[in-house]
Amino acid sequence: MRRTSRVEQIMGFPVSFDIRDPIPGAAVDWAVEWLREVDLRFSPFRPDSEVSRFGRGEVRLDELSEDLLDVLEVGARYEARTGGAFRVWPPGRAFDPSAVVKGWAVQRAAEILEMAGARNFCLNAGGDVVVRGGPEPGKAWRIGVRHPDLADTVCAVFEVMDGAVATSATYERGAHIVDGRTGLPASELISVTVIAADLTVADTTATAAFAMGTAGITWAAAEPGCEVLAVDAERVVYRSPGLGMR
Repeated sequence: MRRTSRVEQIMGFPVSFDIRDPIPGAAVDWAVEWLREVDLRFSPFRPDSEVSRFGRGEVRLDELSEDLLDVLEVGARYEARTGGAFRVWPPGRAFDPSAVVKGWAVQRAAEILEMAGARNFCLNAGGDVVVRGGPEPGKAWRIGVRHPDLADTVCAVFEVMDGAVATSATYERGAHIVDGRTGLPASELISVTVIAADLTVADTTATAAFAMGTAGITWAAAEPGCEVLAVDAERVVYRSPGLGMR
């Protein structure tokens, strides 16, 4: 099986491509270009980005790009589902749709690879992963989840052939996830991992569950097509009944 491997630093984290099919050499370039474009347009840390300009009131809602409107629609859907715990514009804070943008953008990058003919690949963006097929015929991709306390240790390994895995946690960026109902950092959980068919769903659901606190575990596990592994602040581990892991 022909293999293409590449790692790029985009949006502040490494993005790795592991493709096991013969595809046009430009396909990965297209995916990387898309992710860099998203970083330029949607980063809340760039004062000239569309996100920053909208947050400052310099761009009206009817002037936004179709892509940002799509992101806002996803954010509004999860805000409604979580009773306001998940928000792209939390009370007393700046507009920041990053919790939607990362999974949404990487899912689009995976679709670029599929359109180019990739059927067996792993796209890993800072620990959030989209996979298709397997590394070898008949074998699934093995996706490790970092232990919340031990940086060089995994606490679980999932075998996935067609799907996405996303984790929201405090171990990389501290208490950065806000409960939109209070405007305060969410503190009841330290790690939530969600497996779903789509990384937009997996990533947004993981962040939303984290924002909800321990109630978010049951909520996320009830979301269609989602399986959940979570660790609370007391280091109690929860897993949904259908979750397969080693």
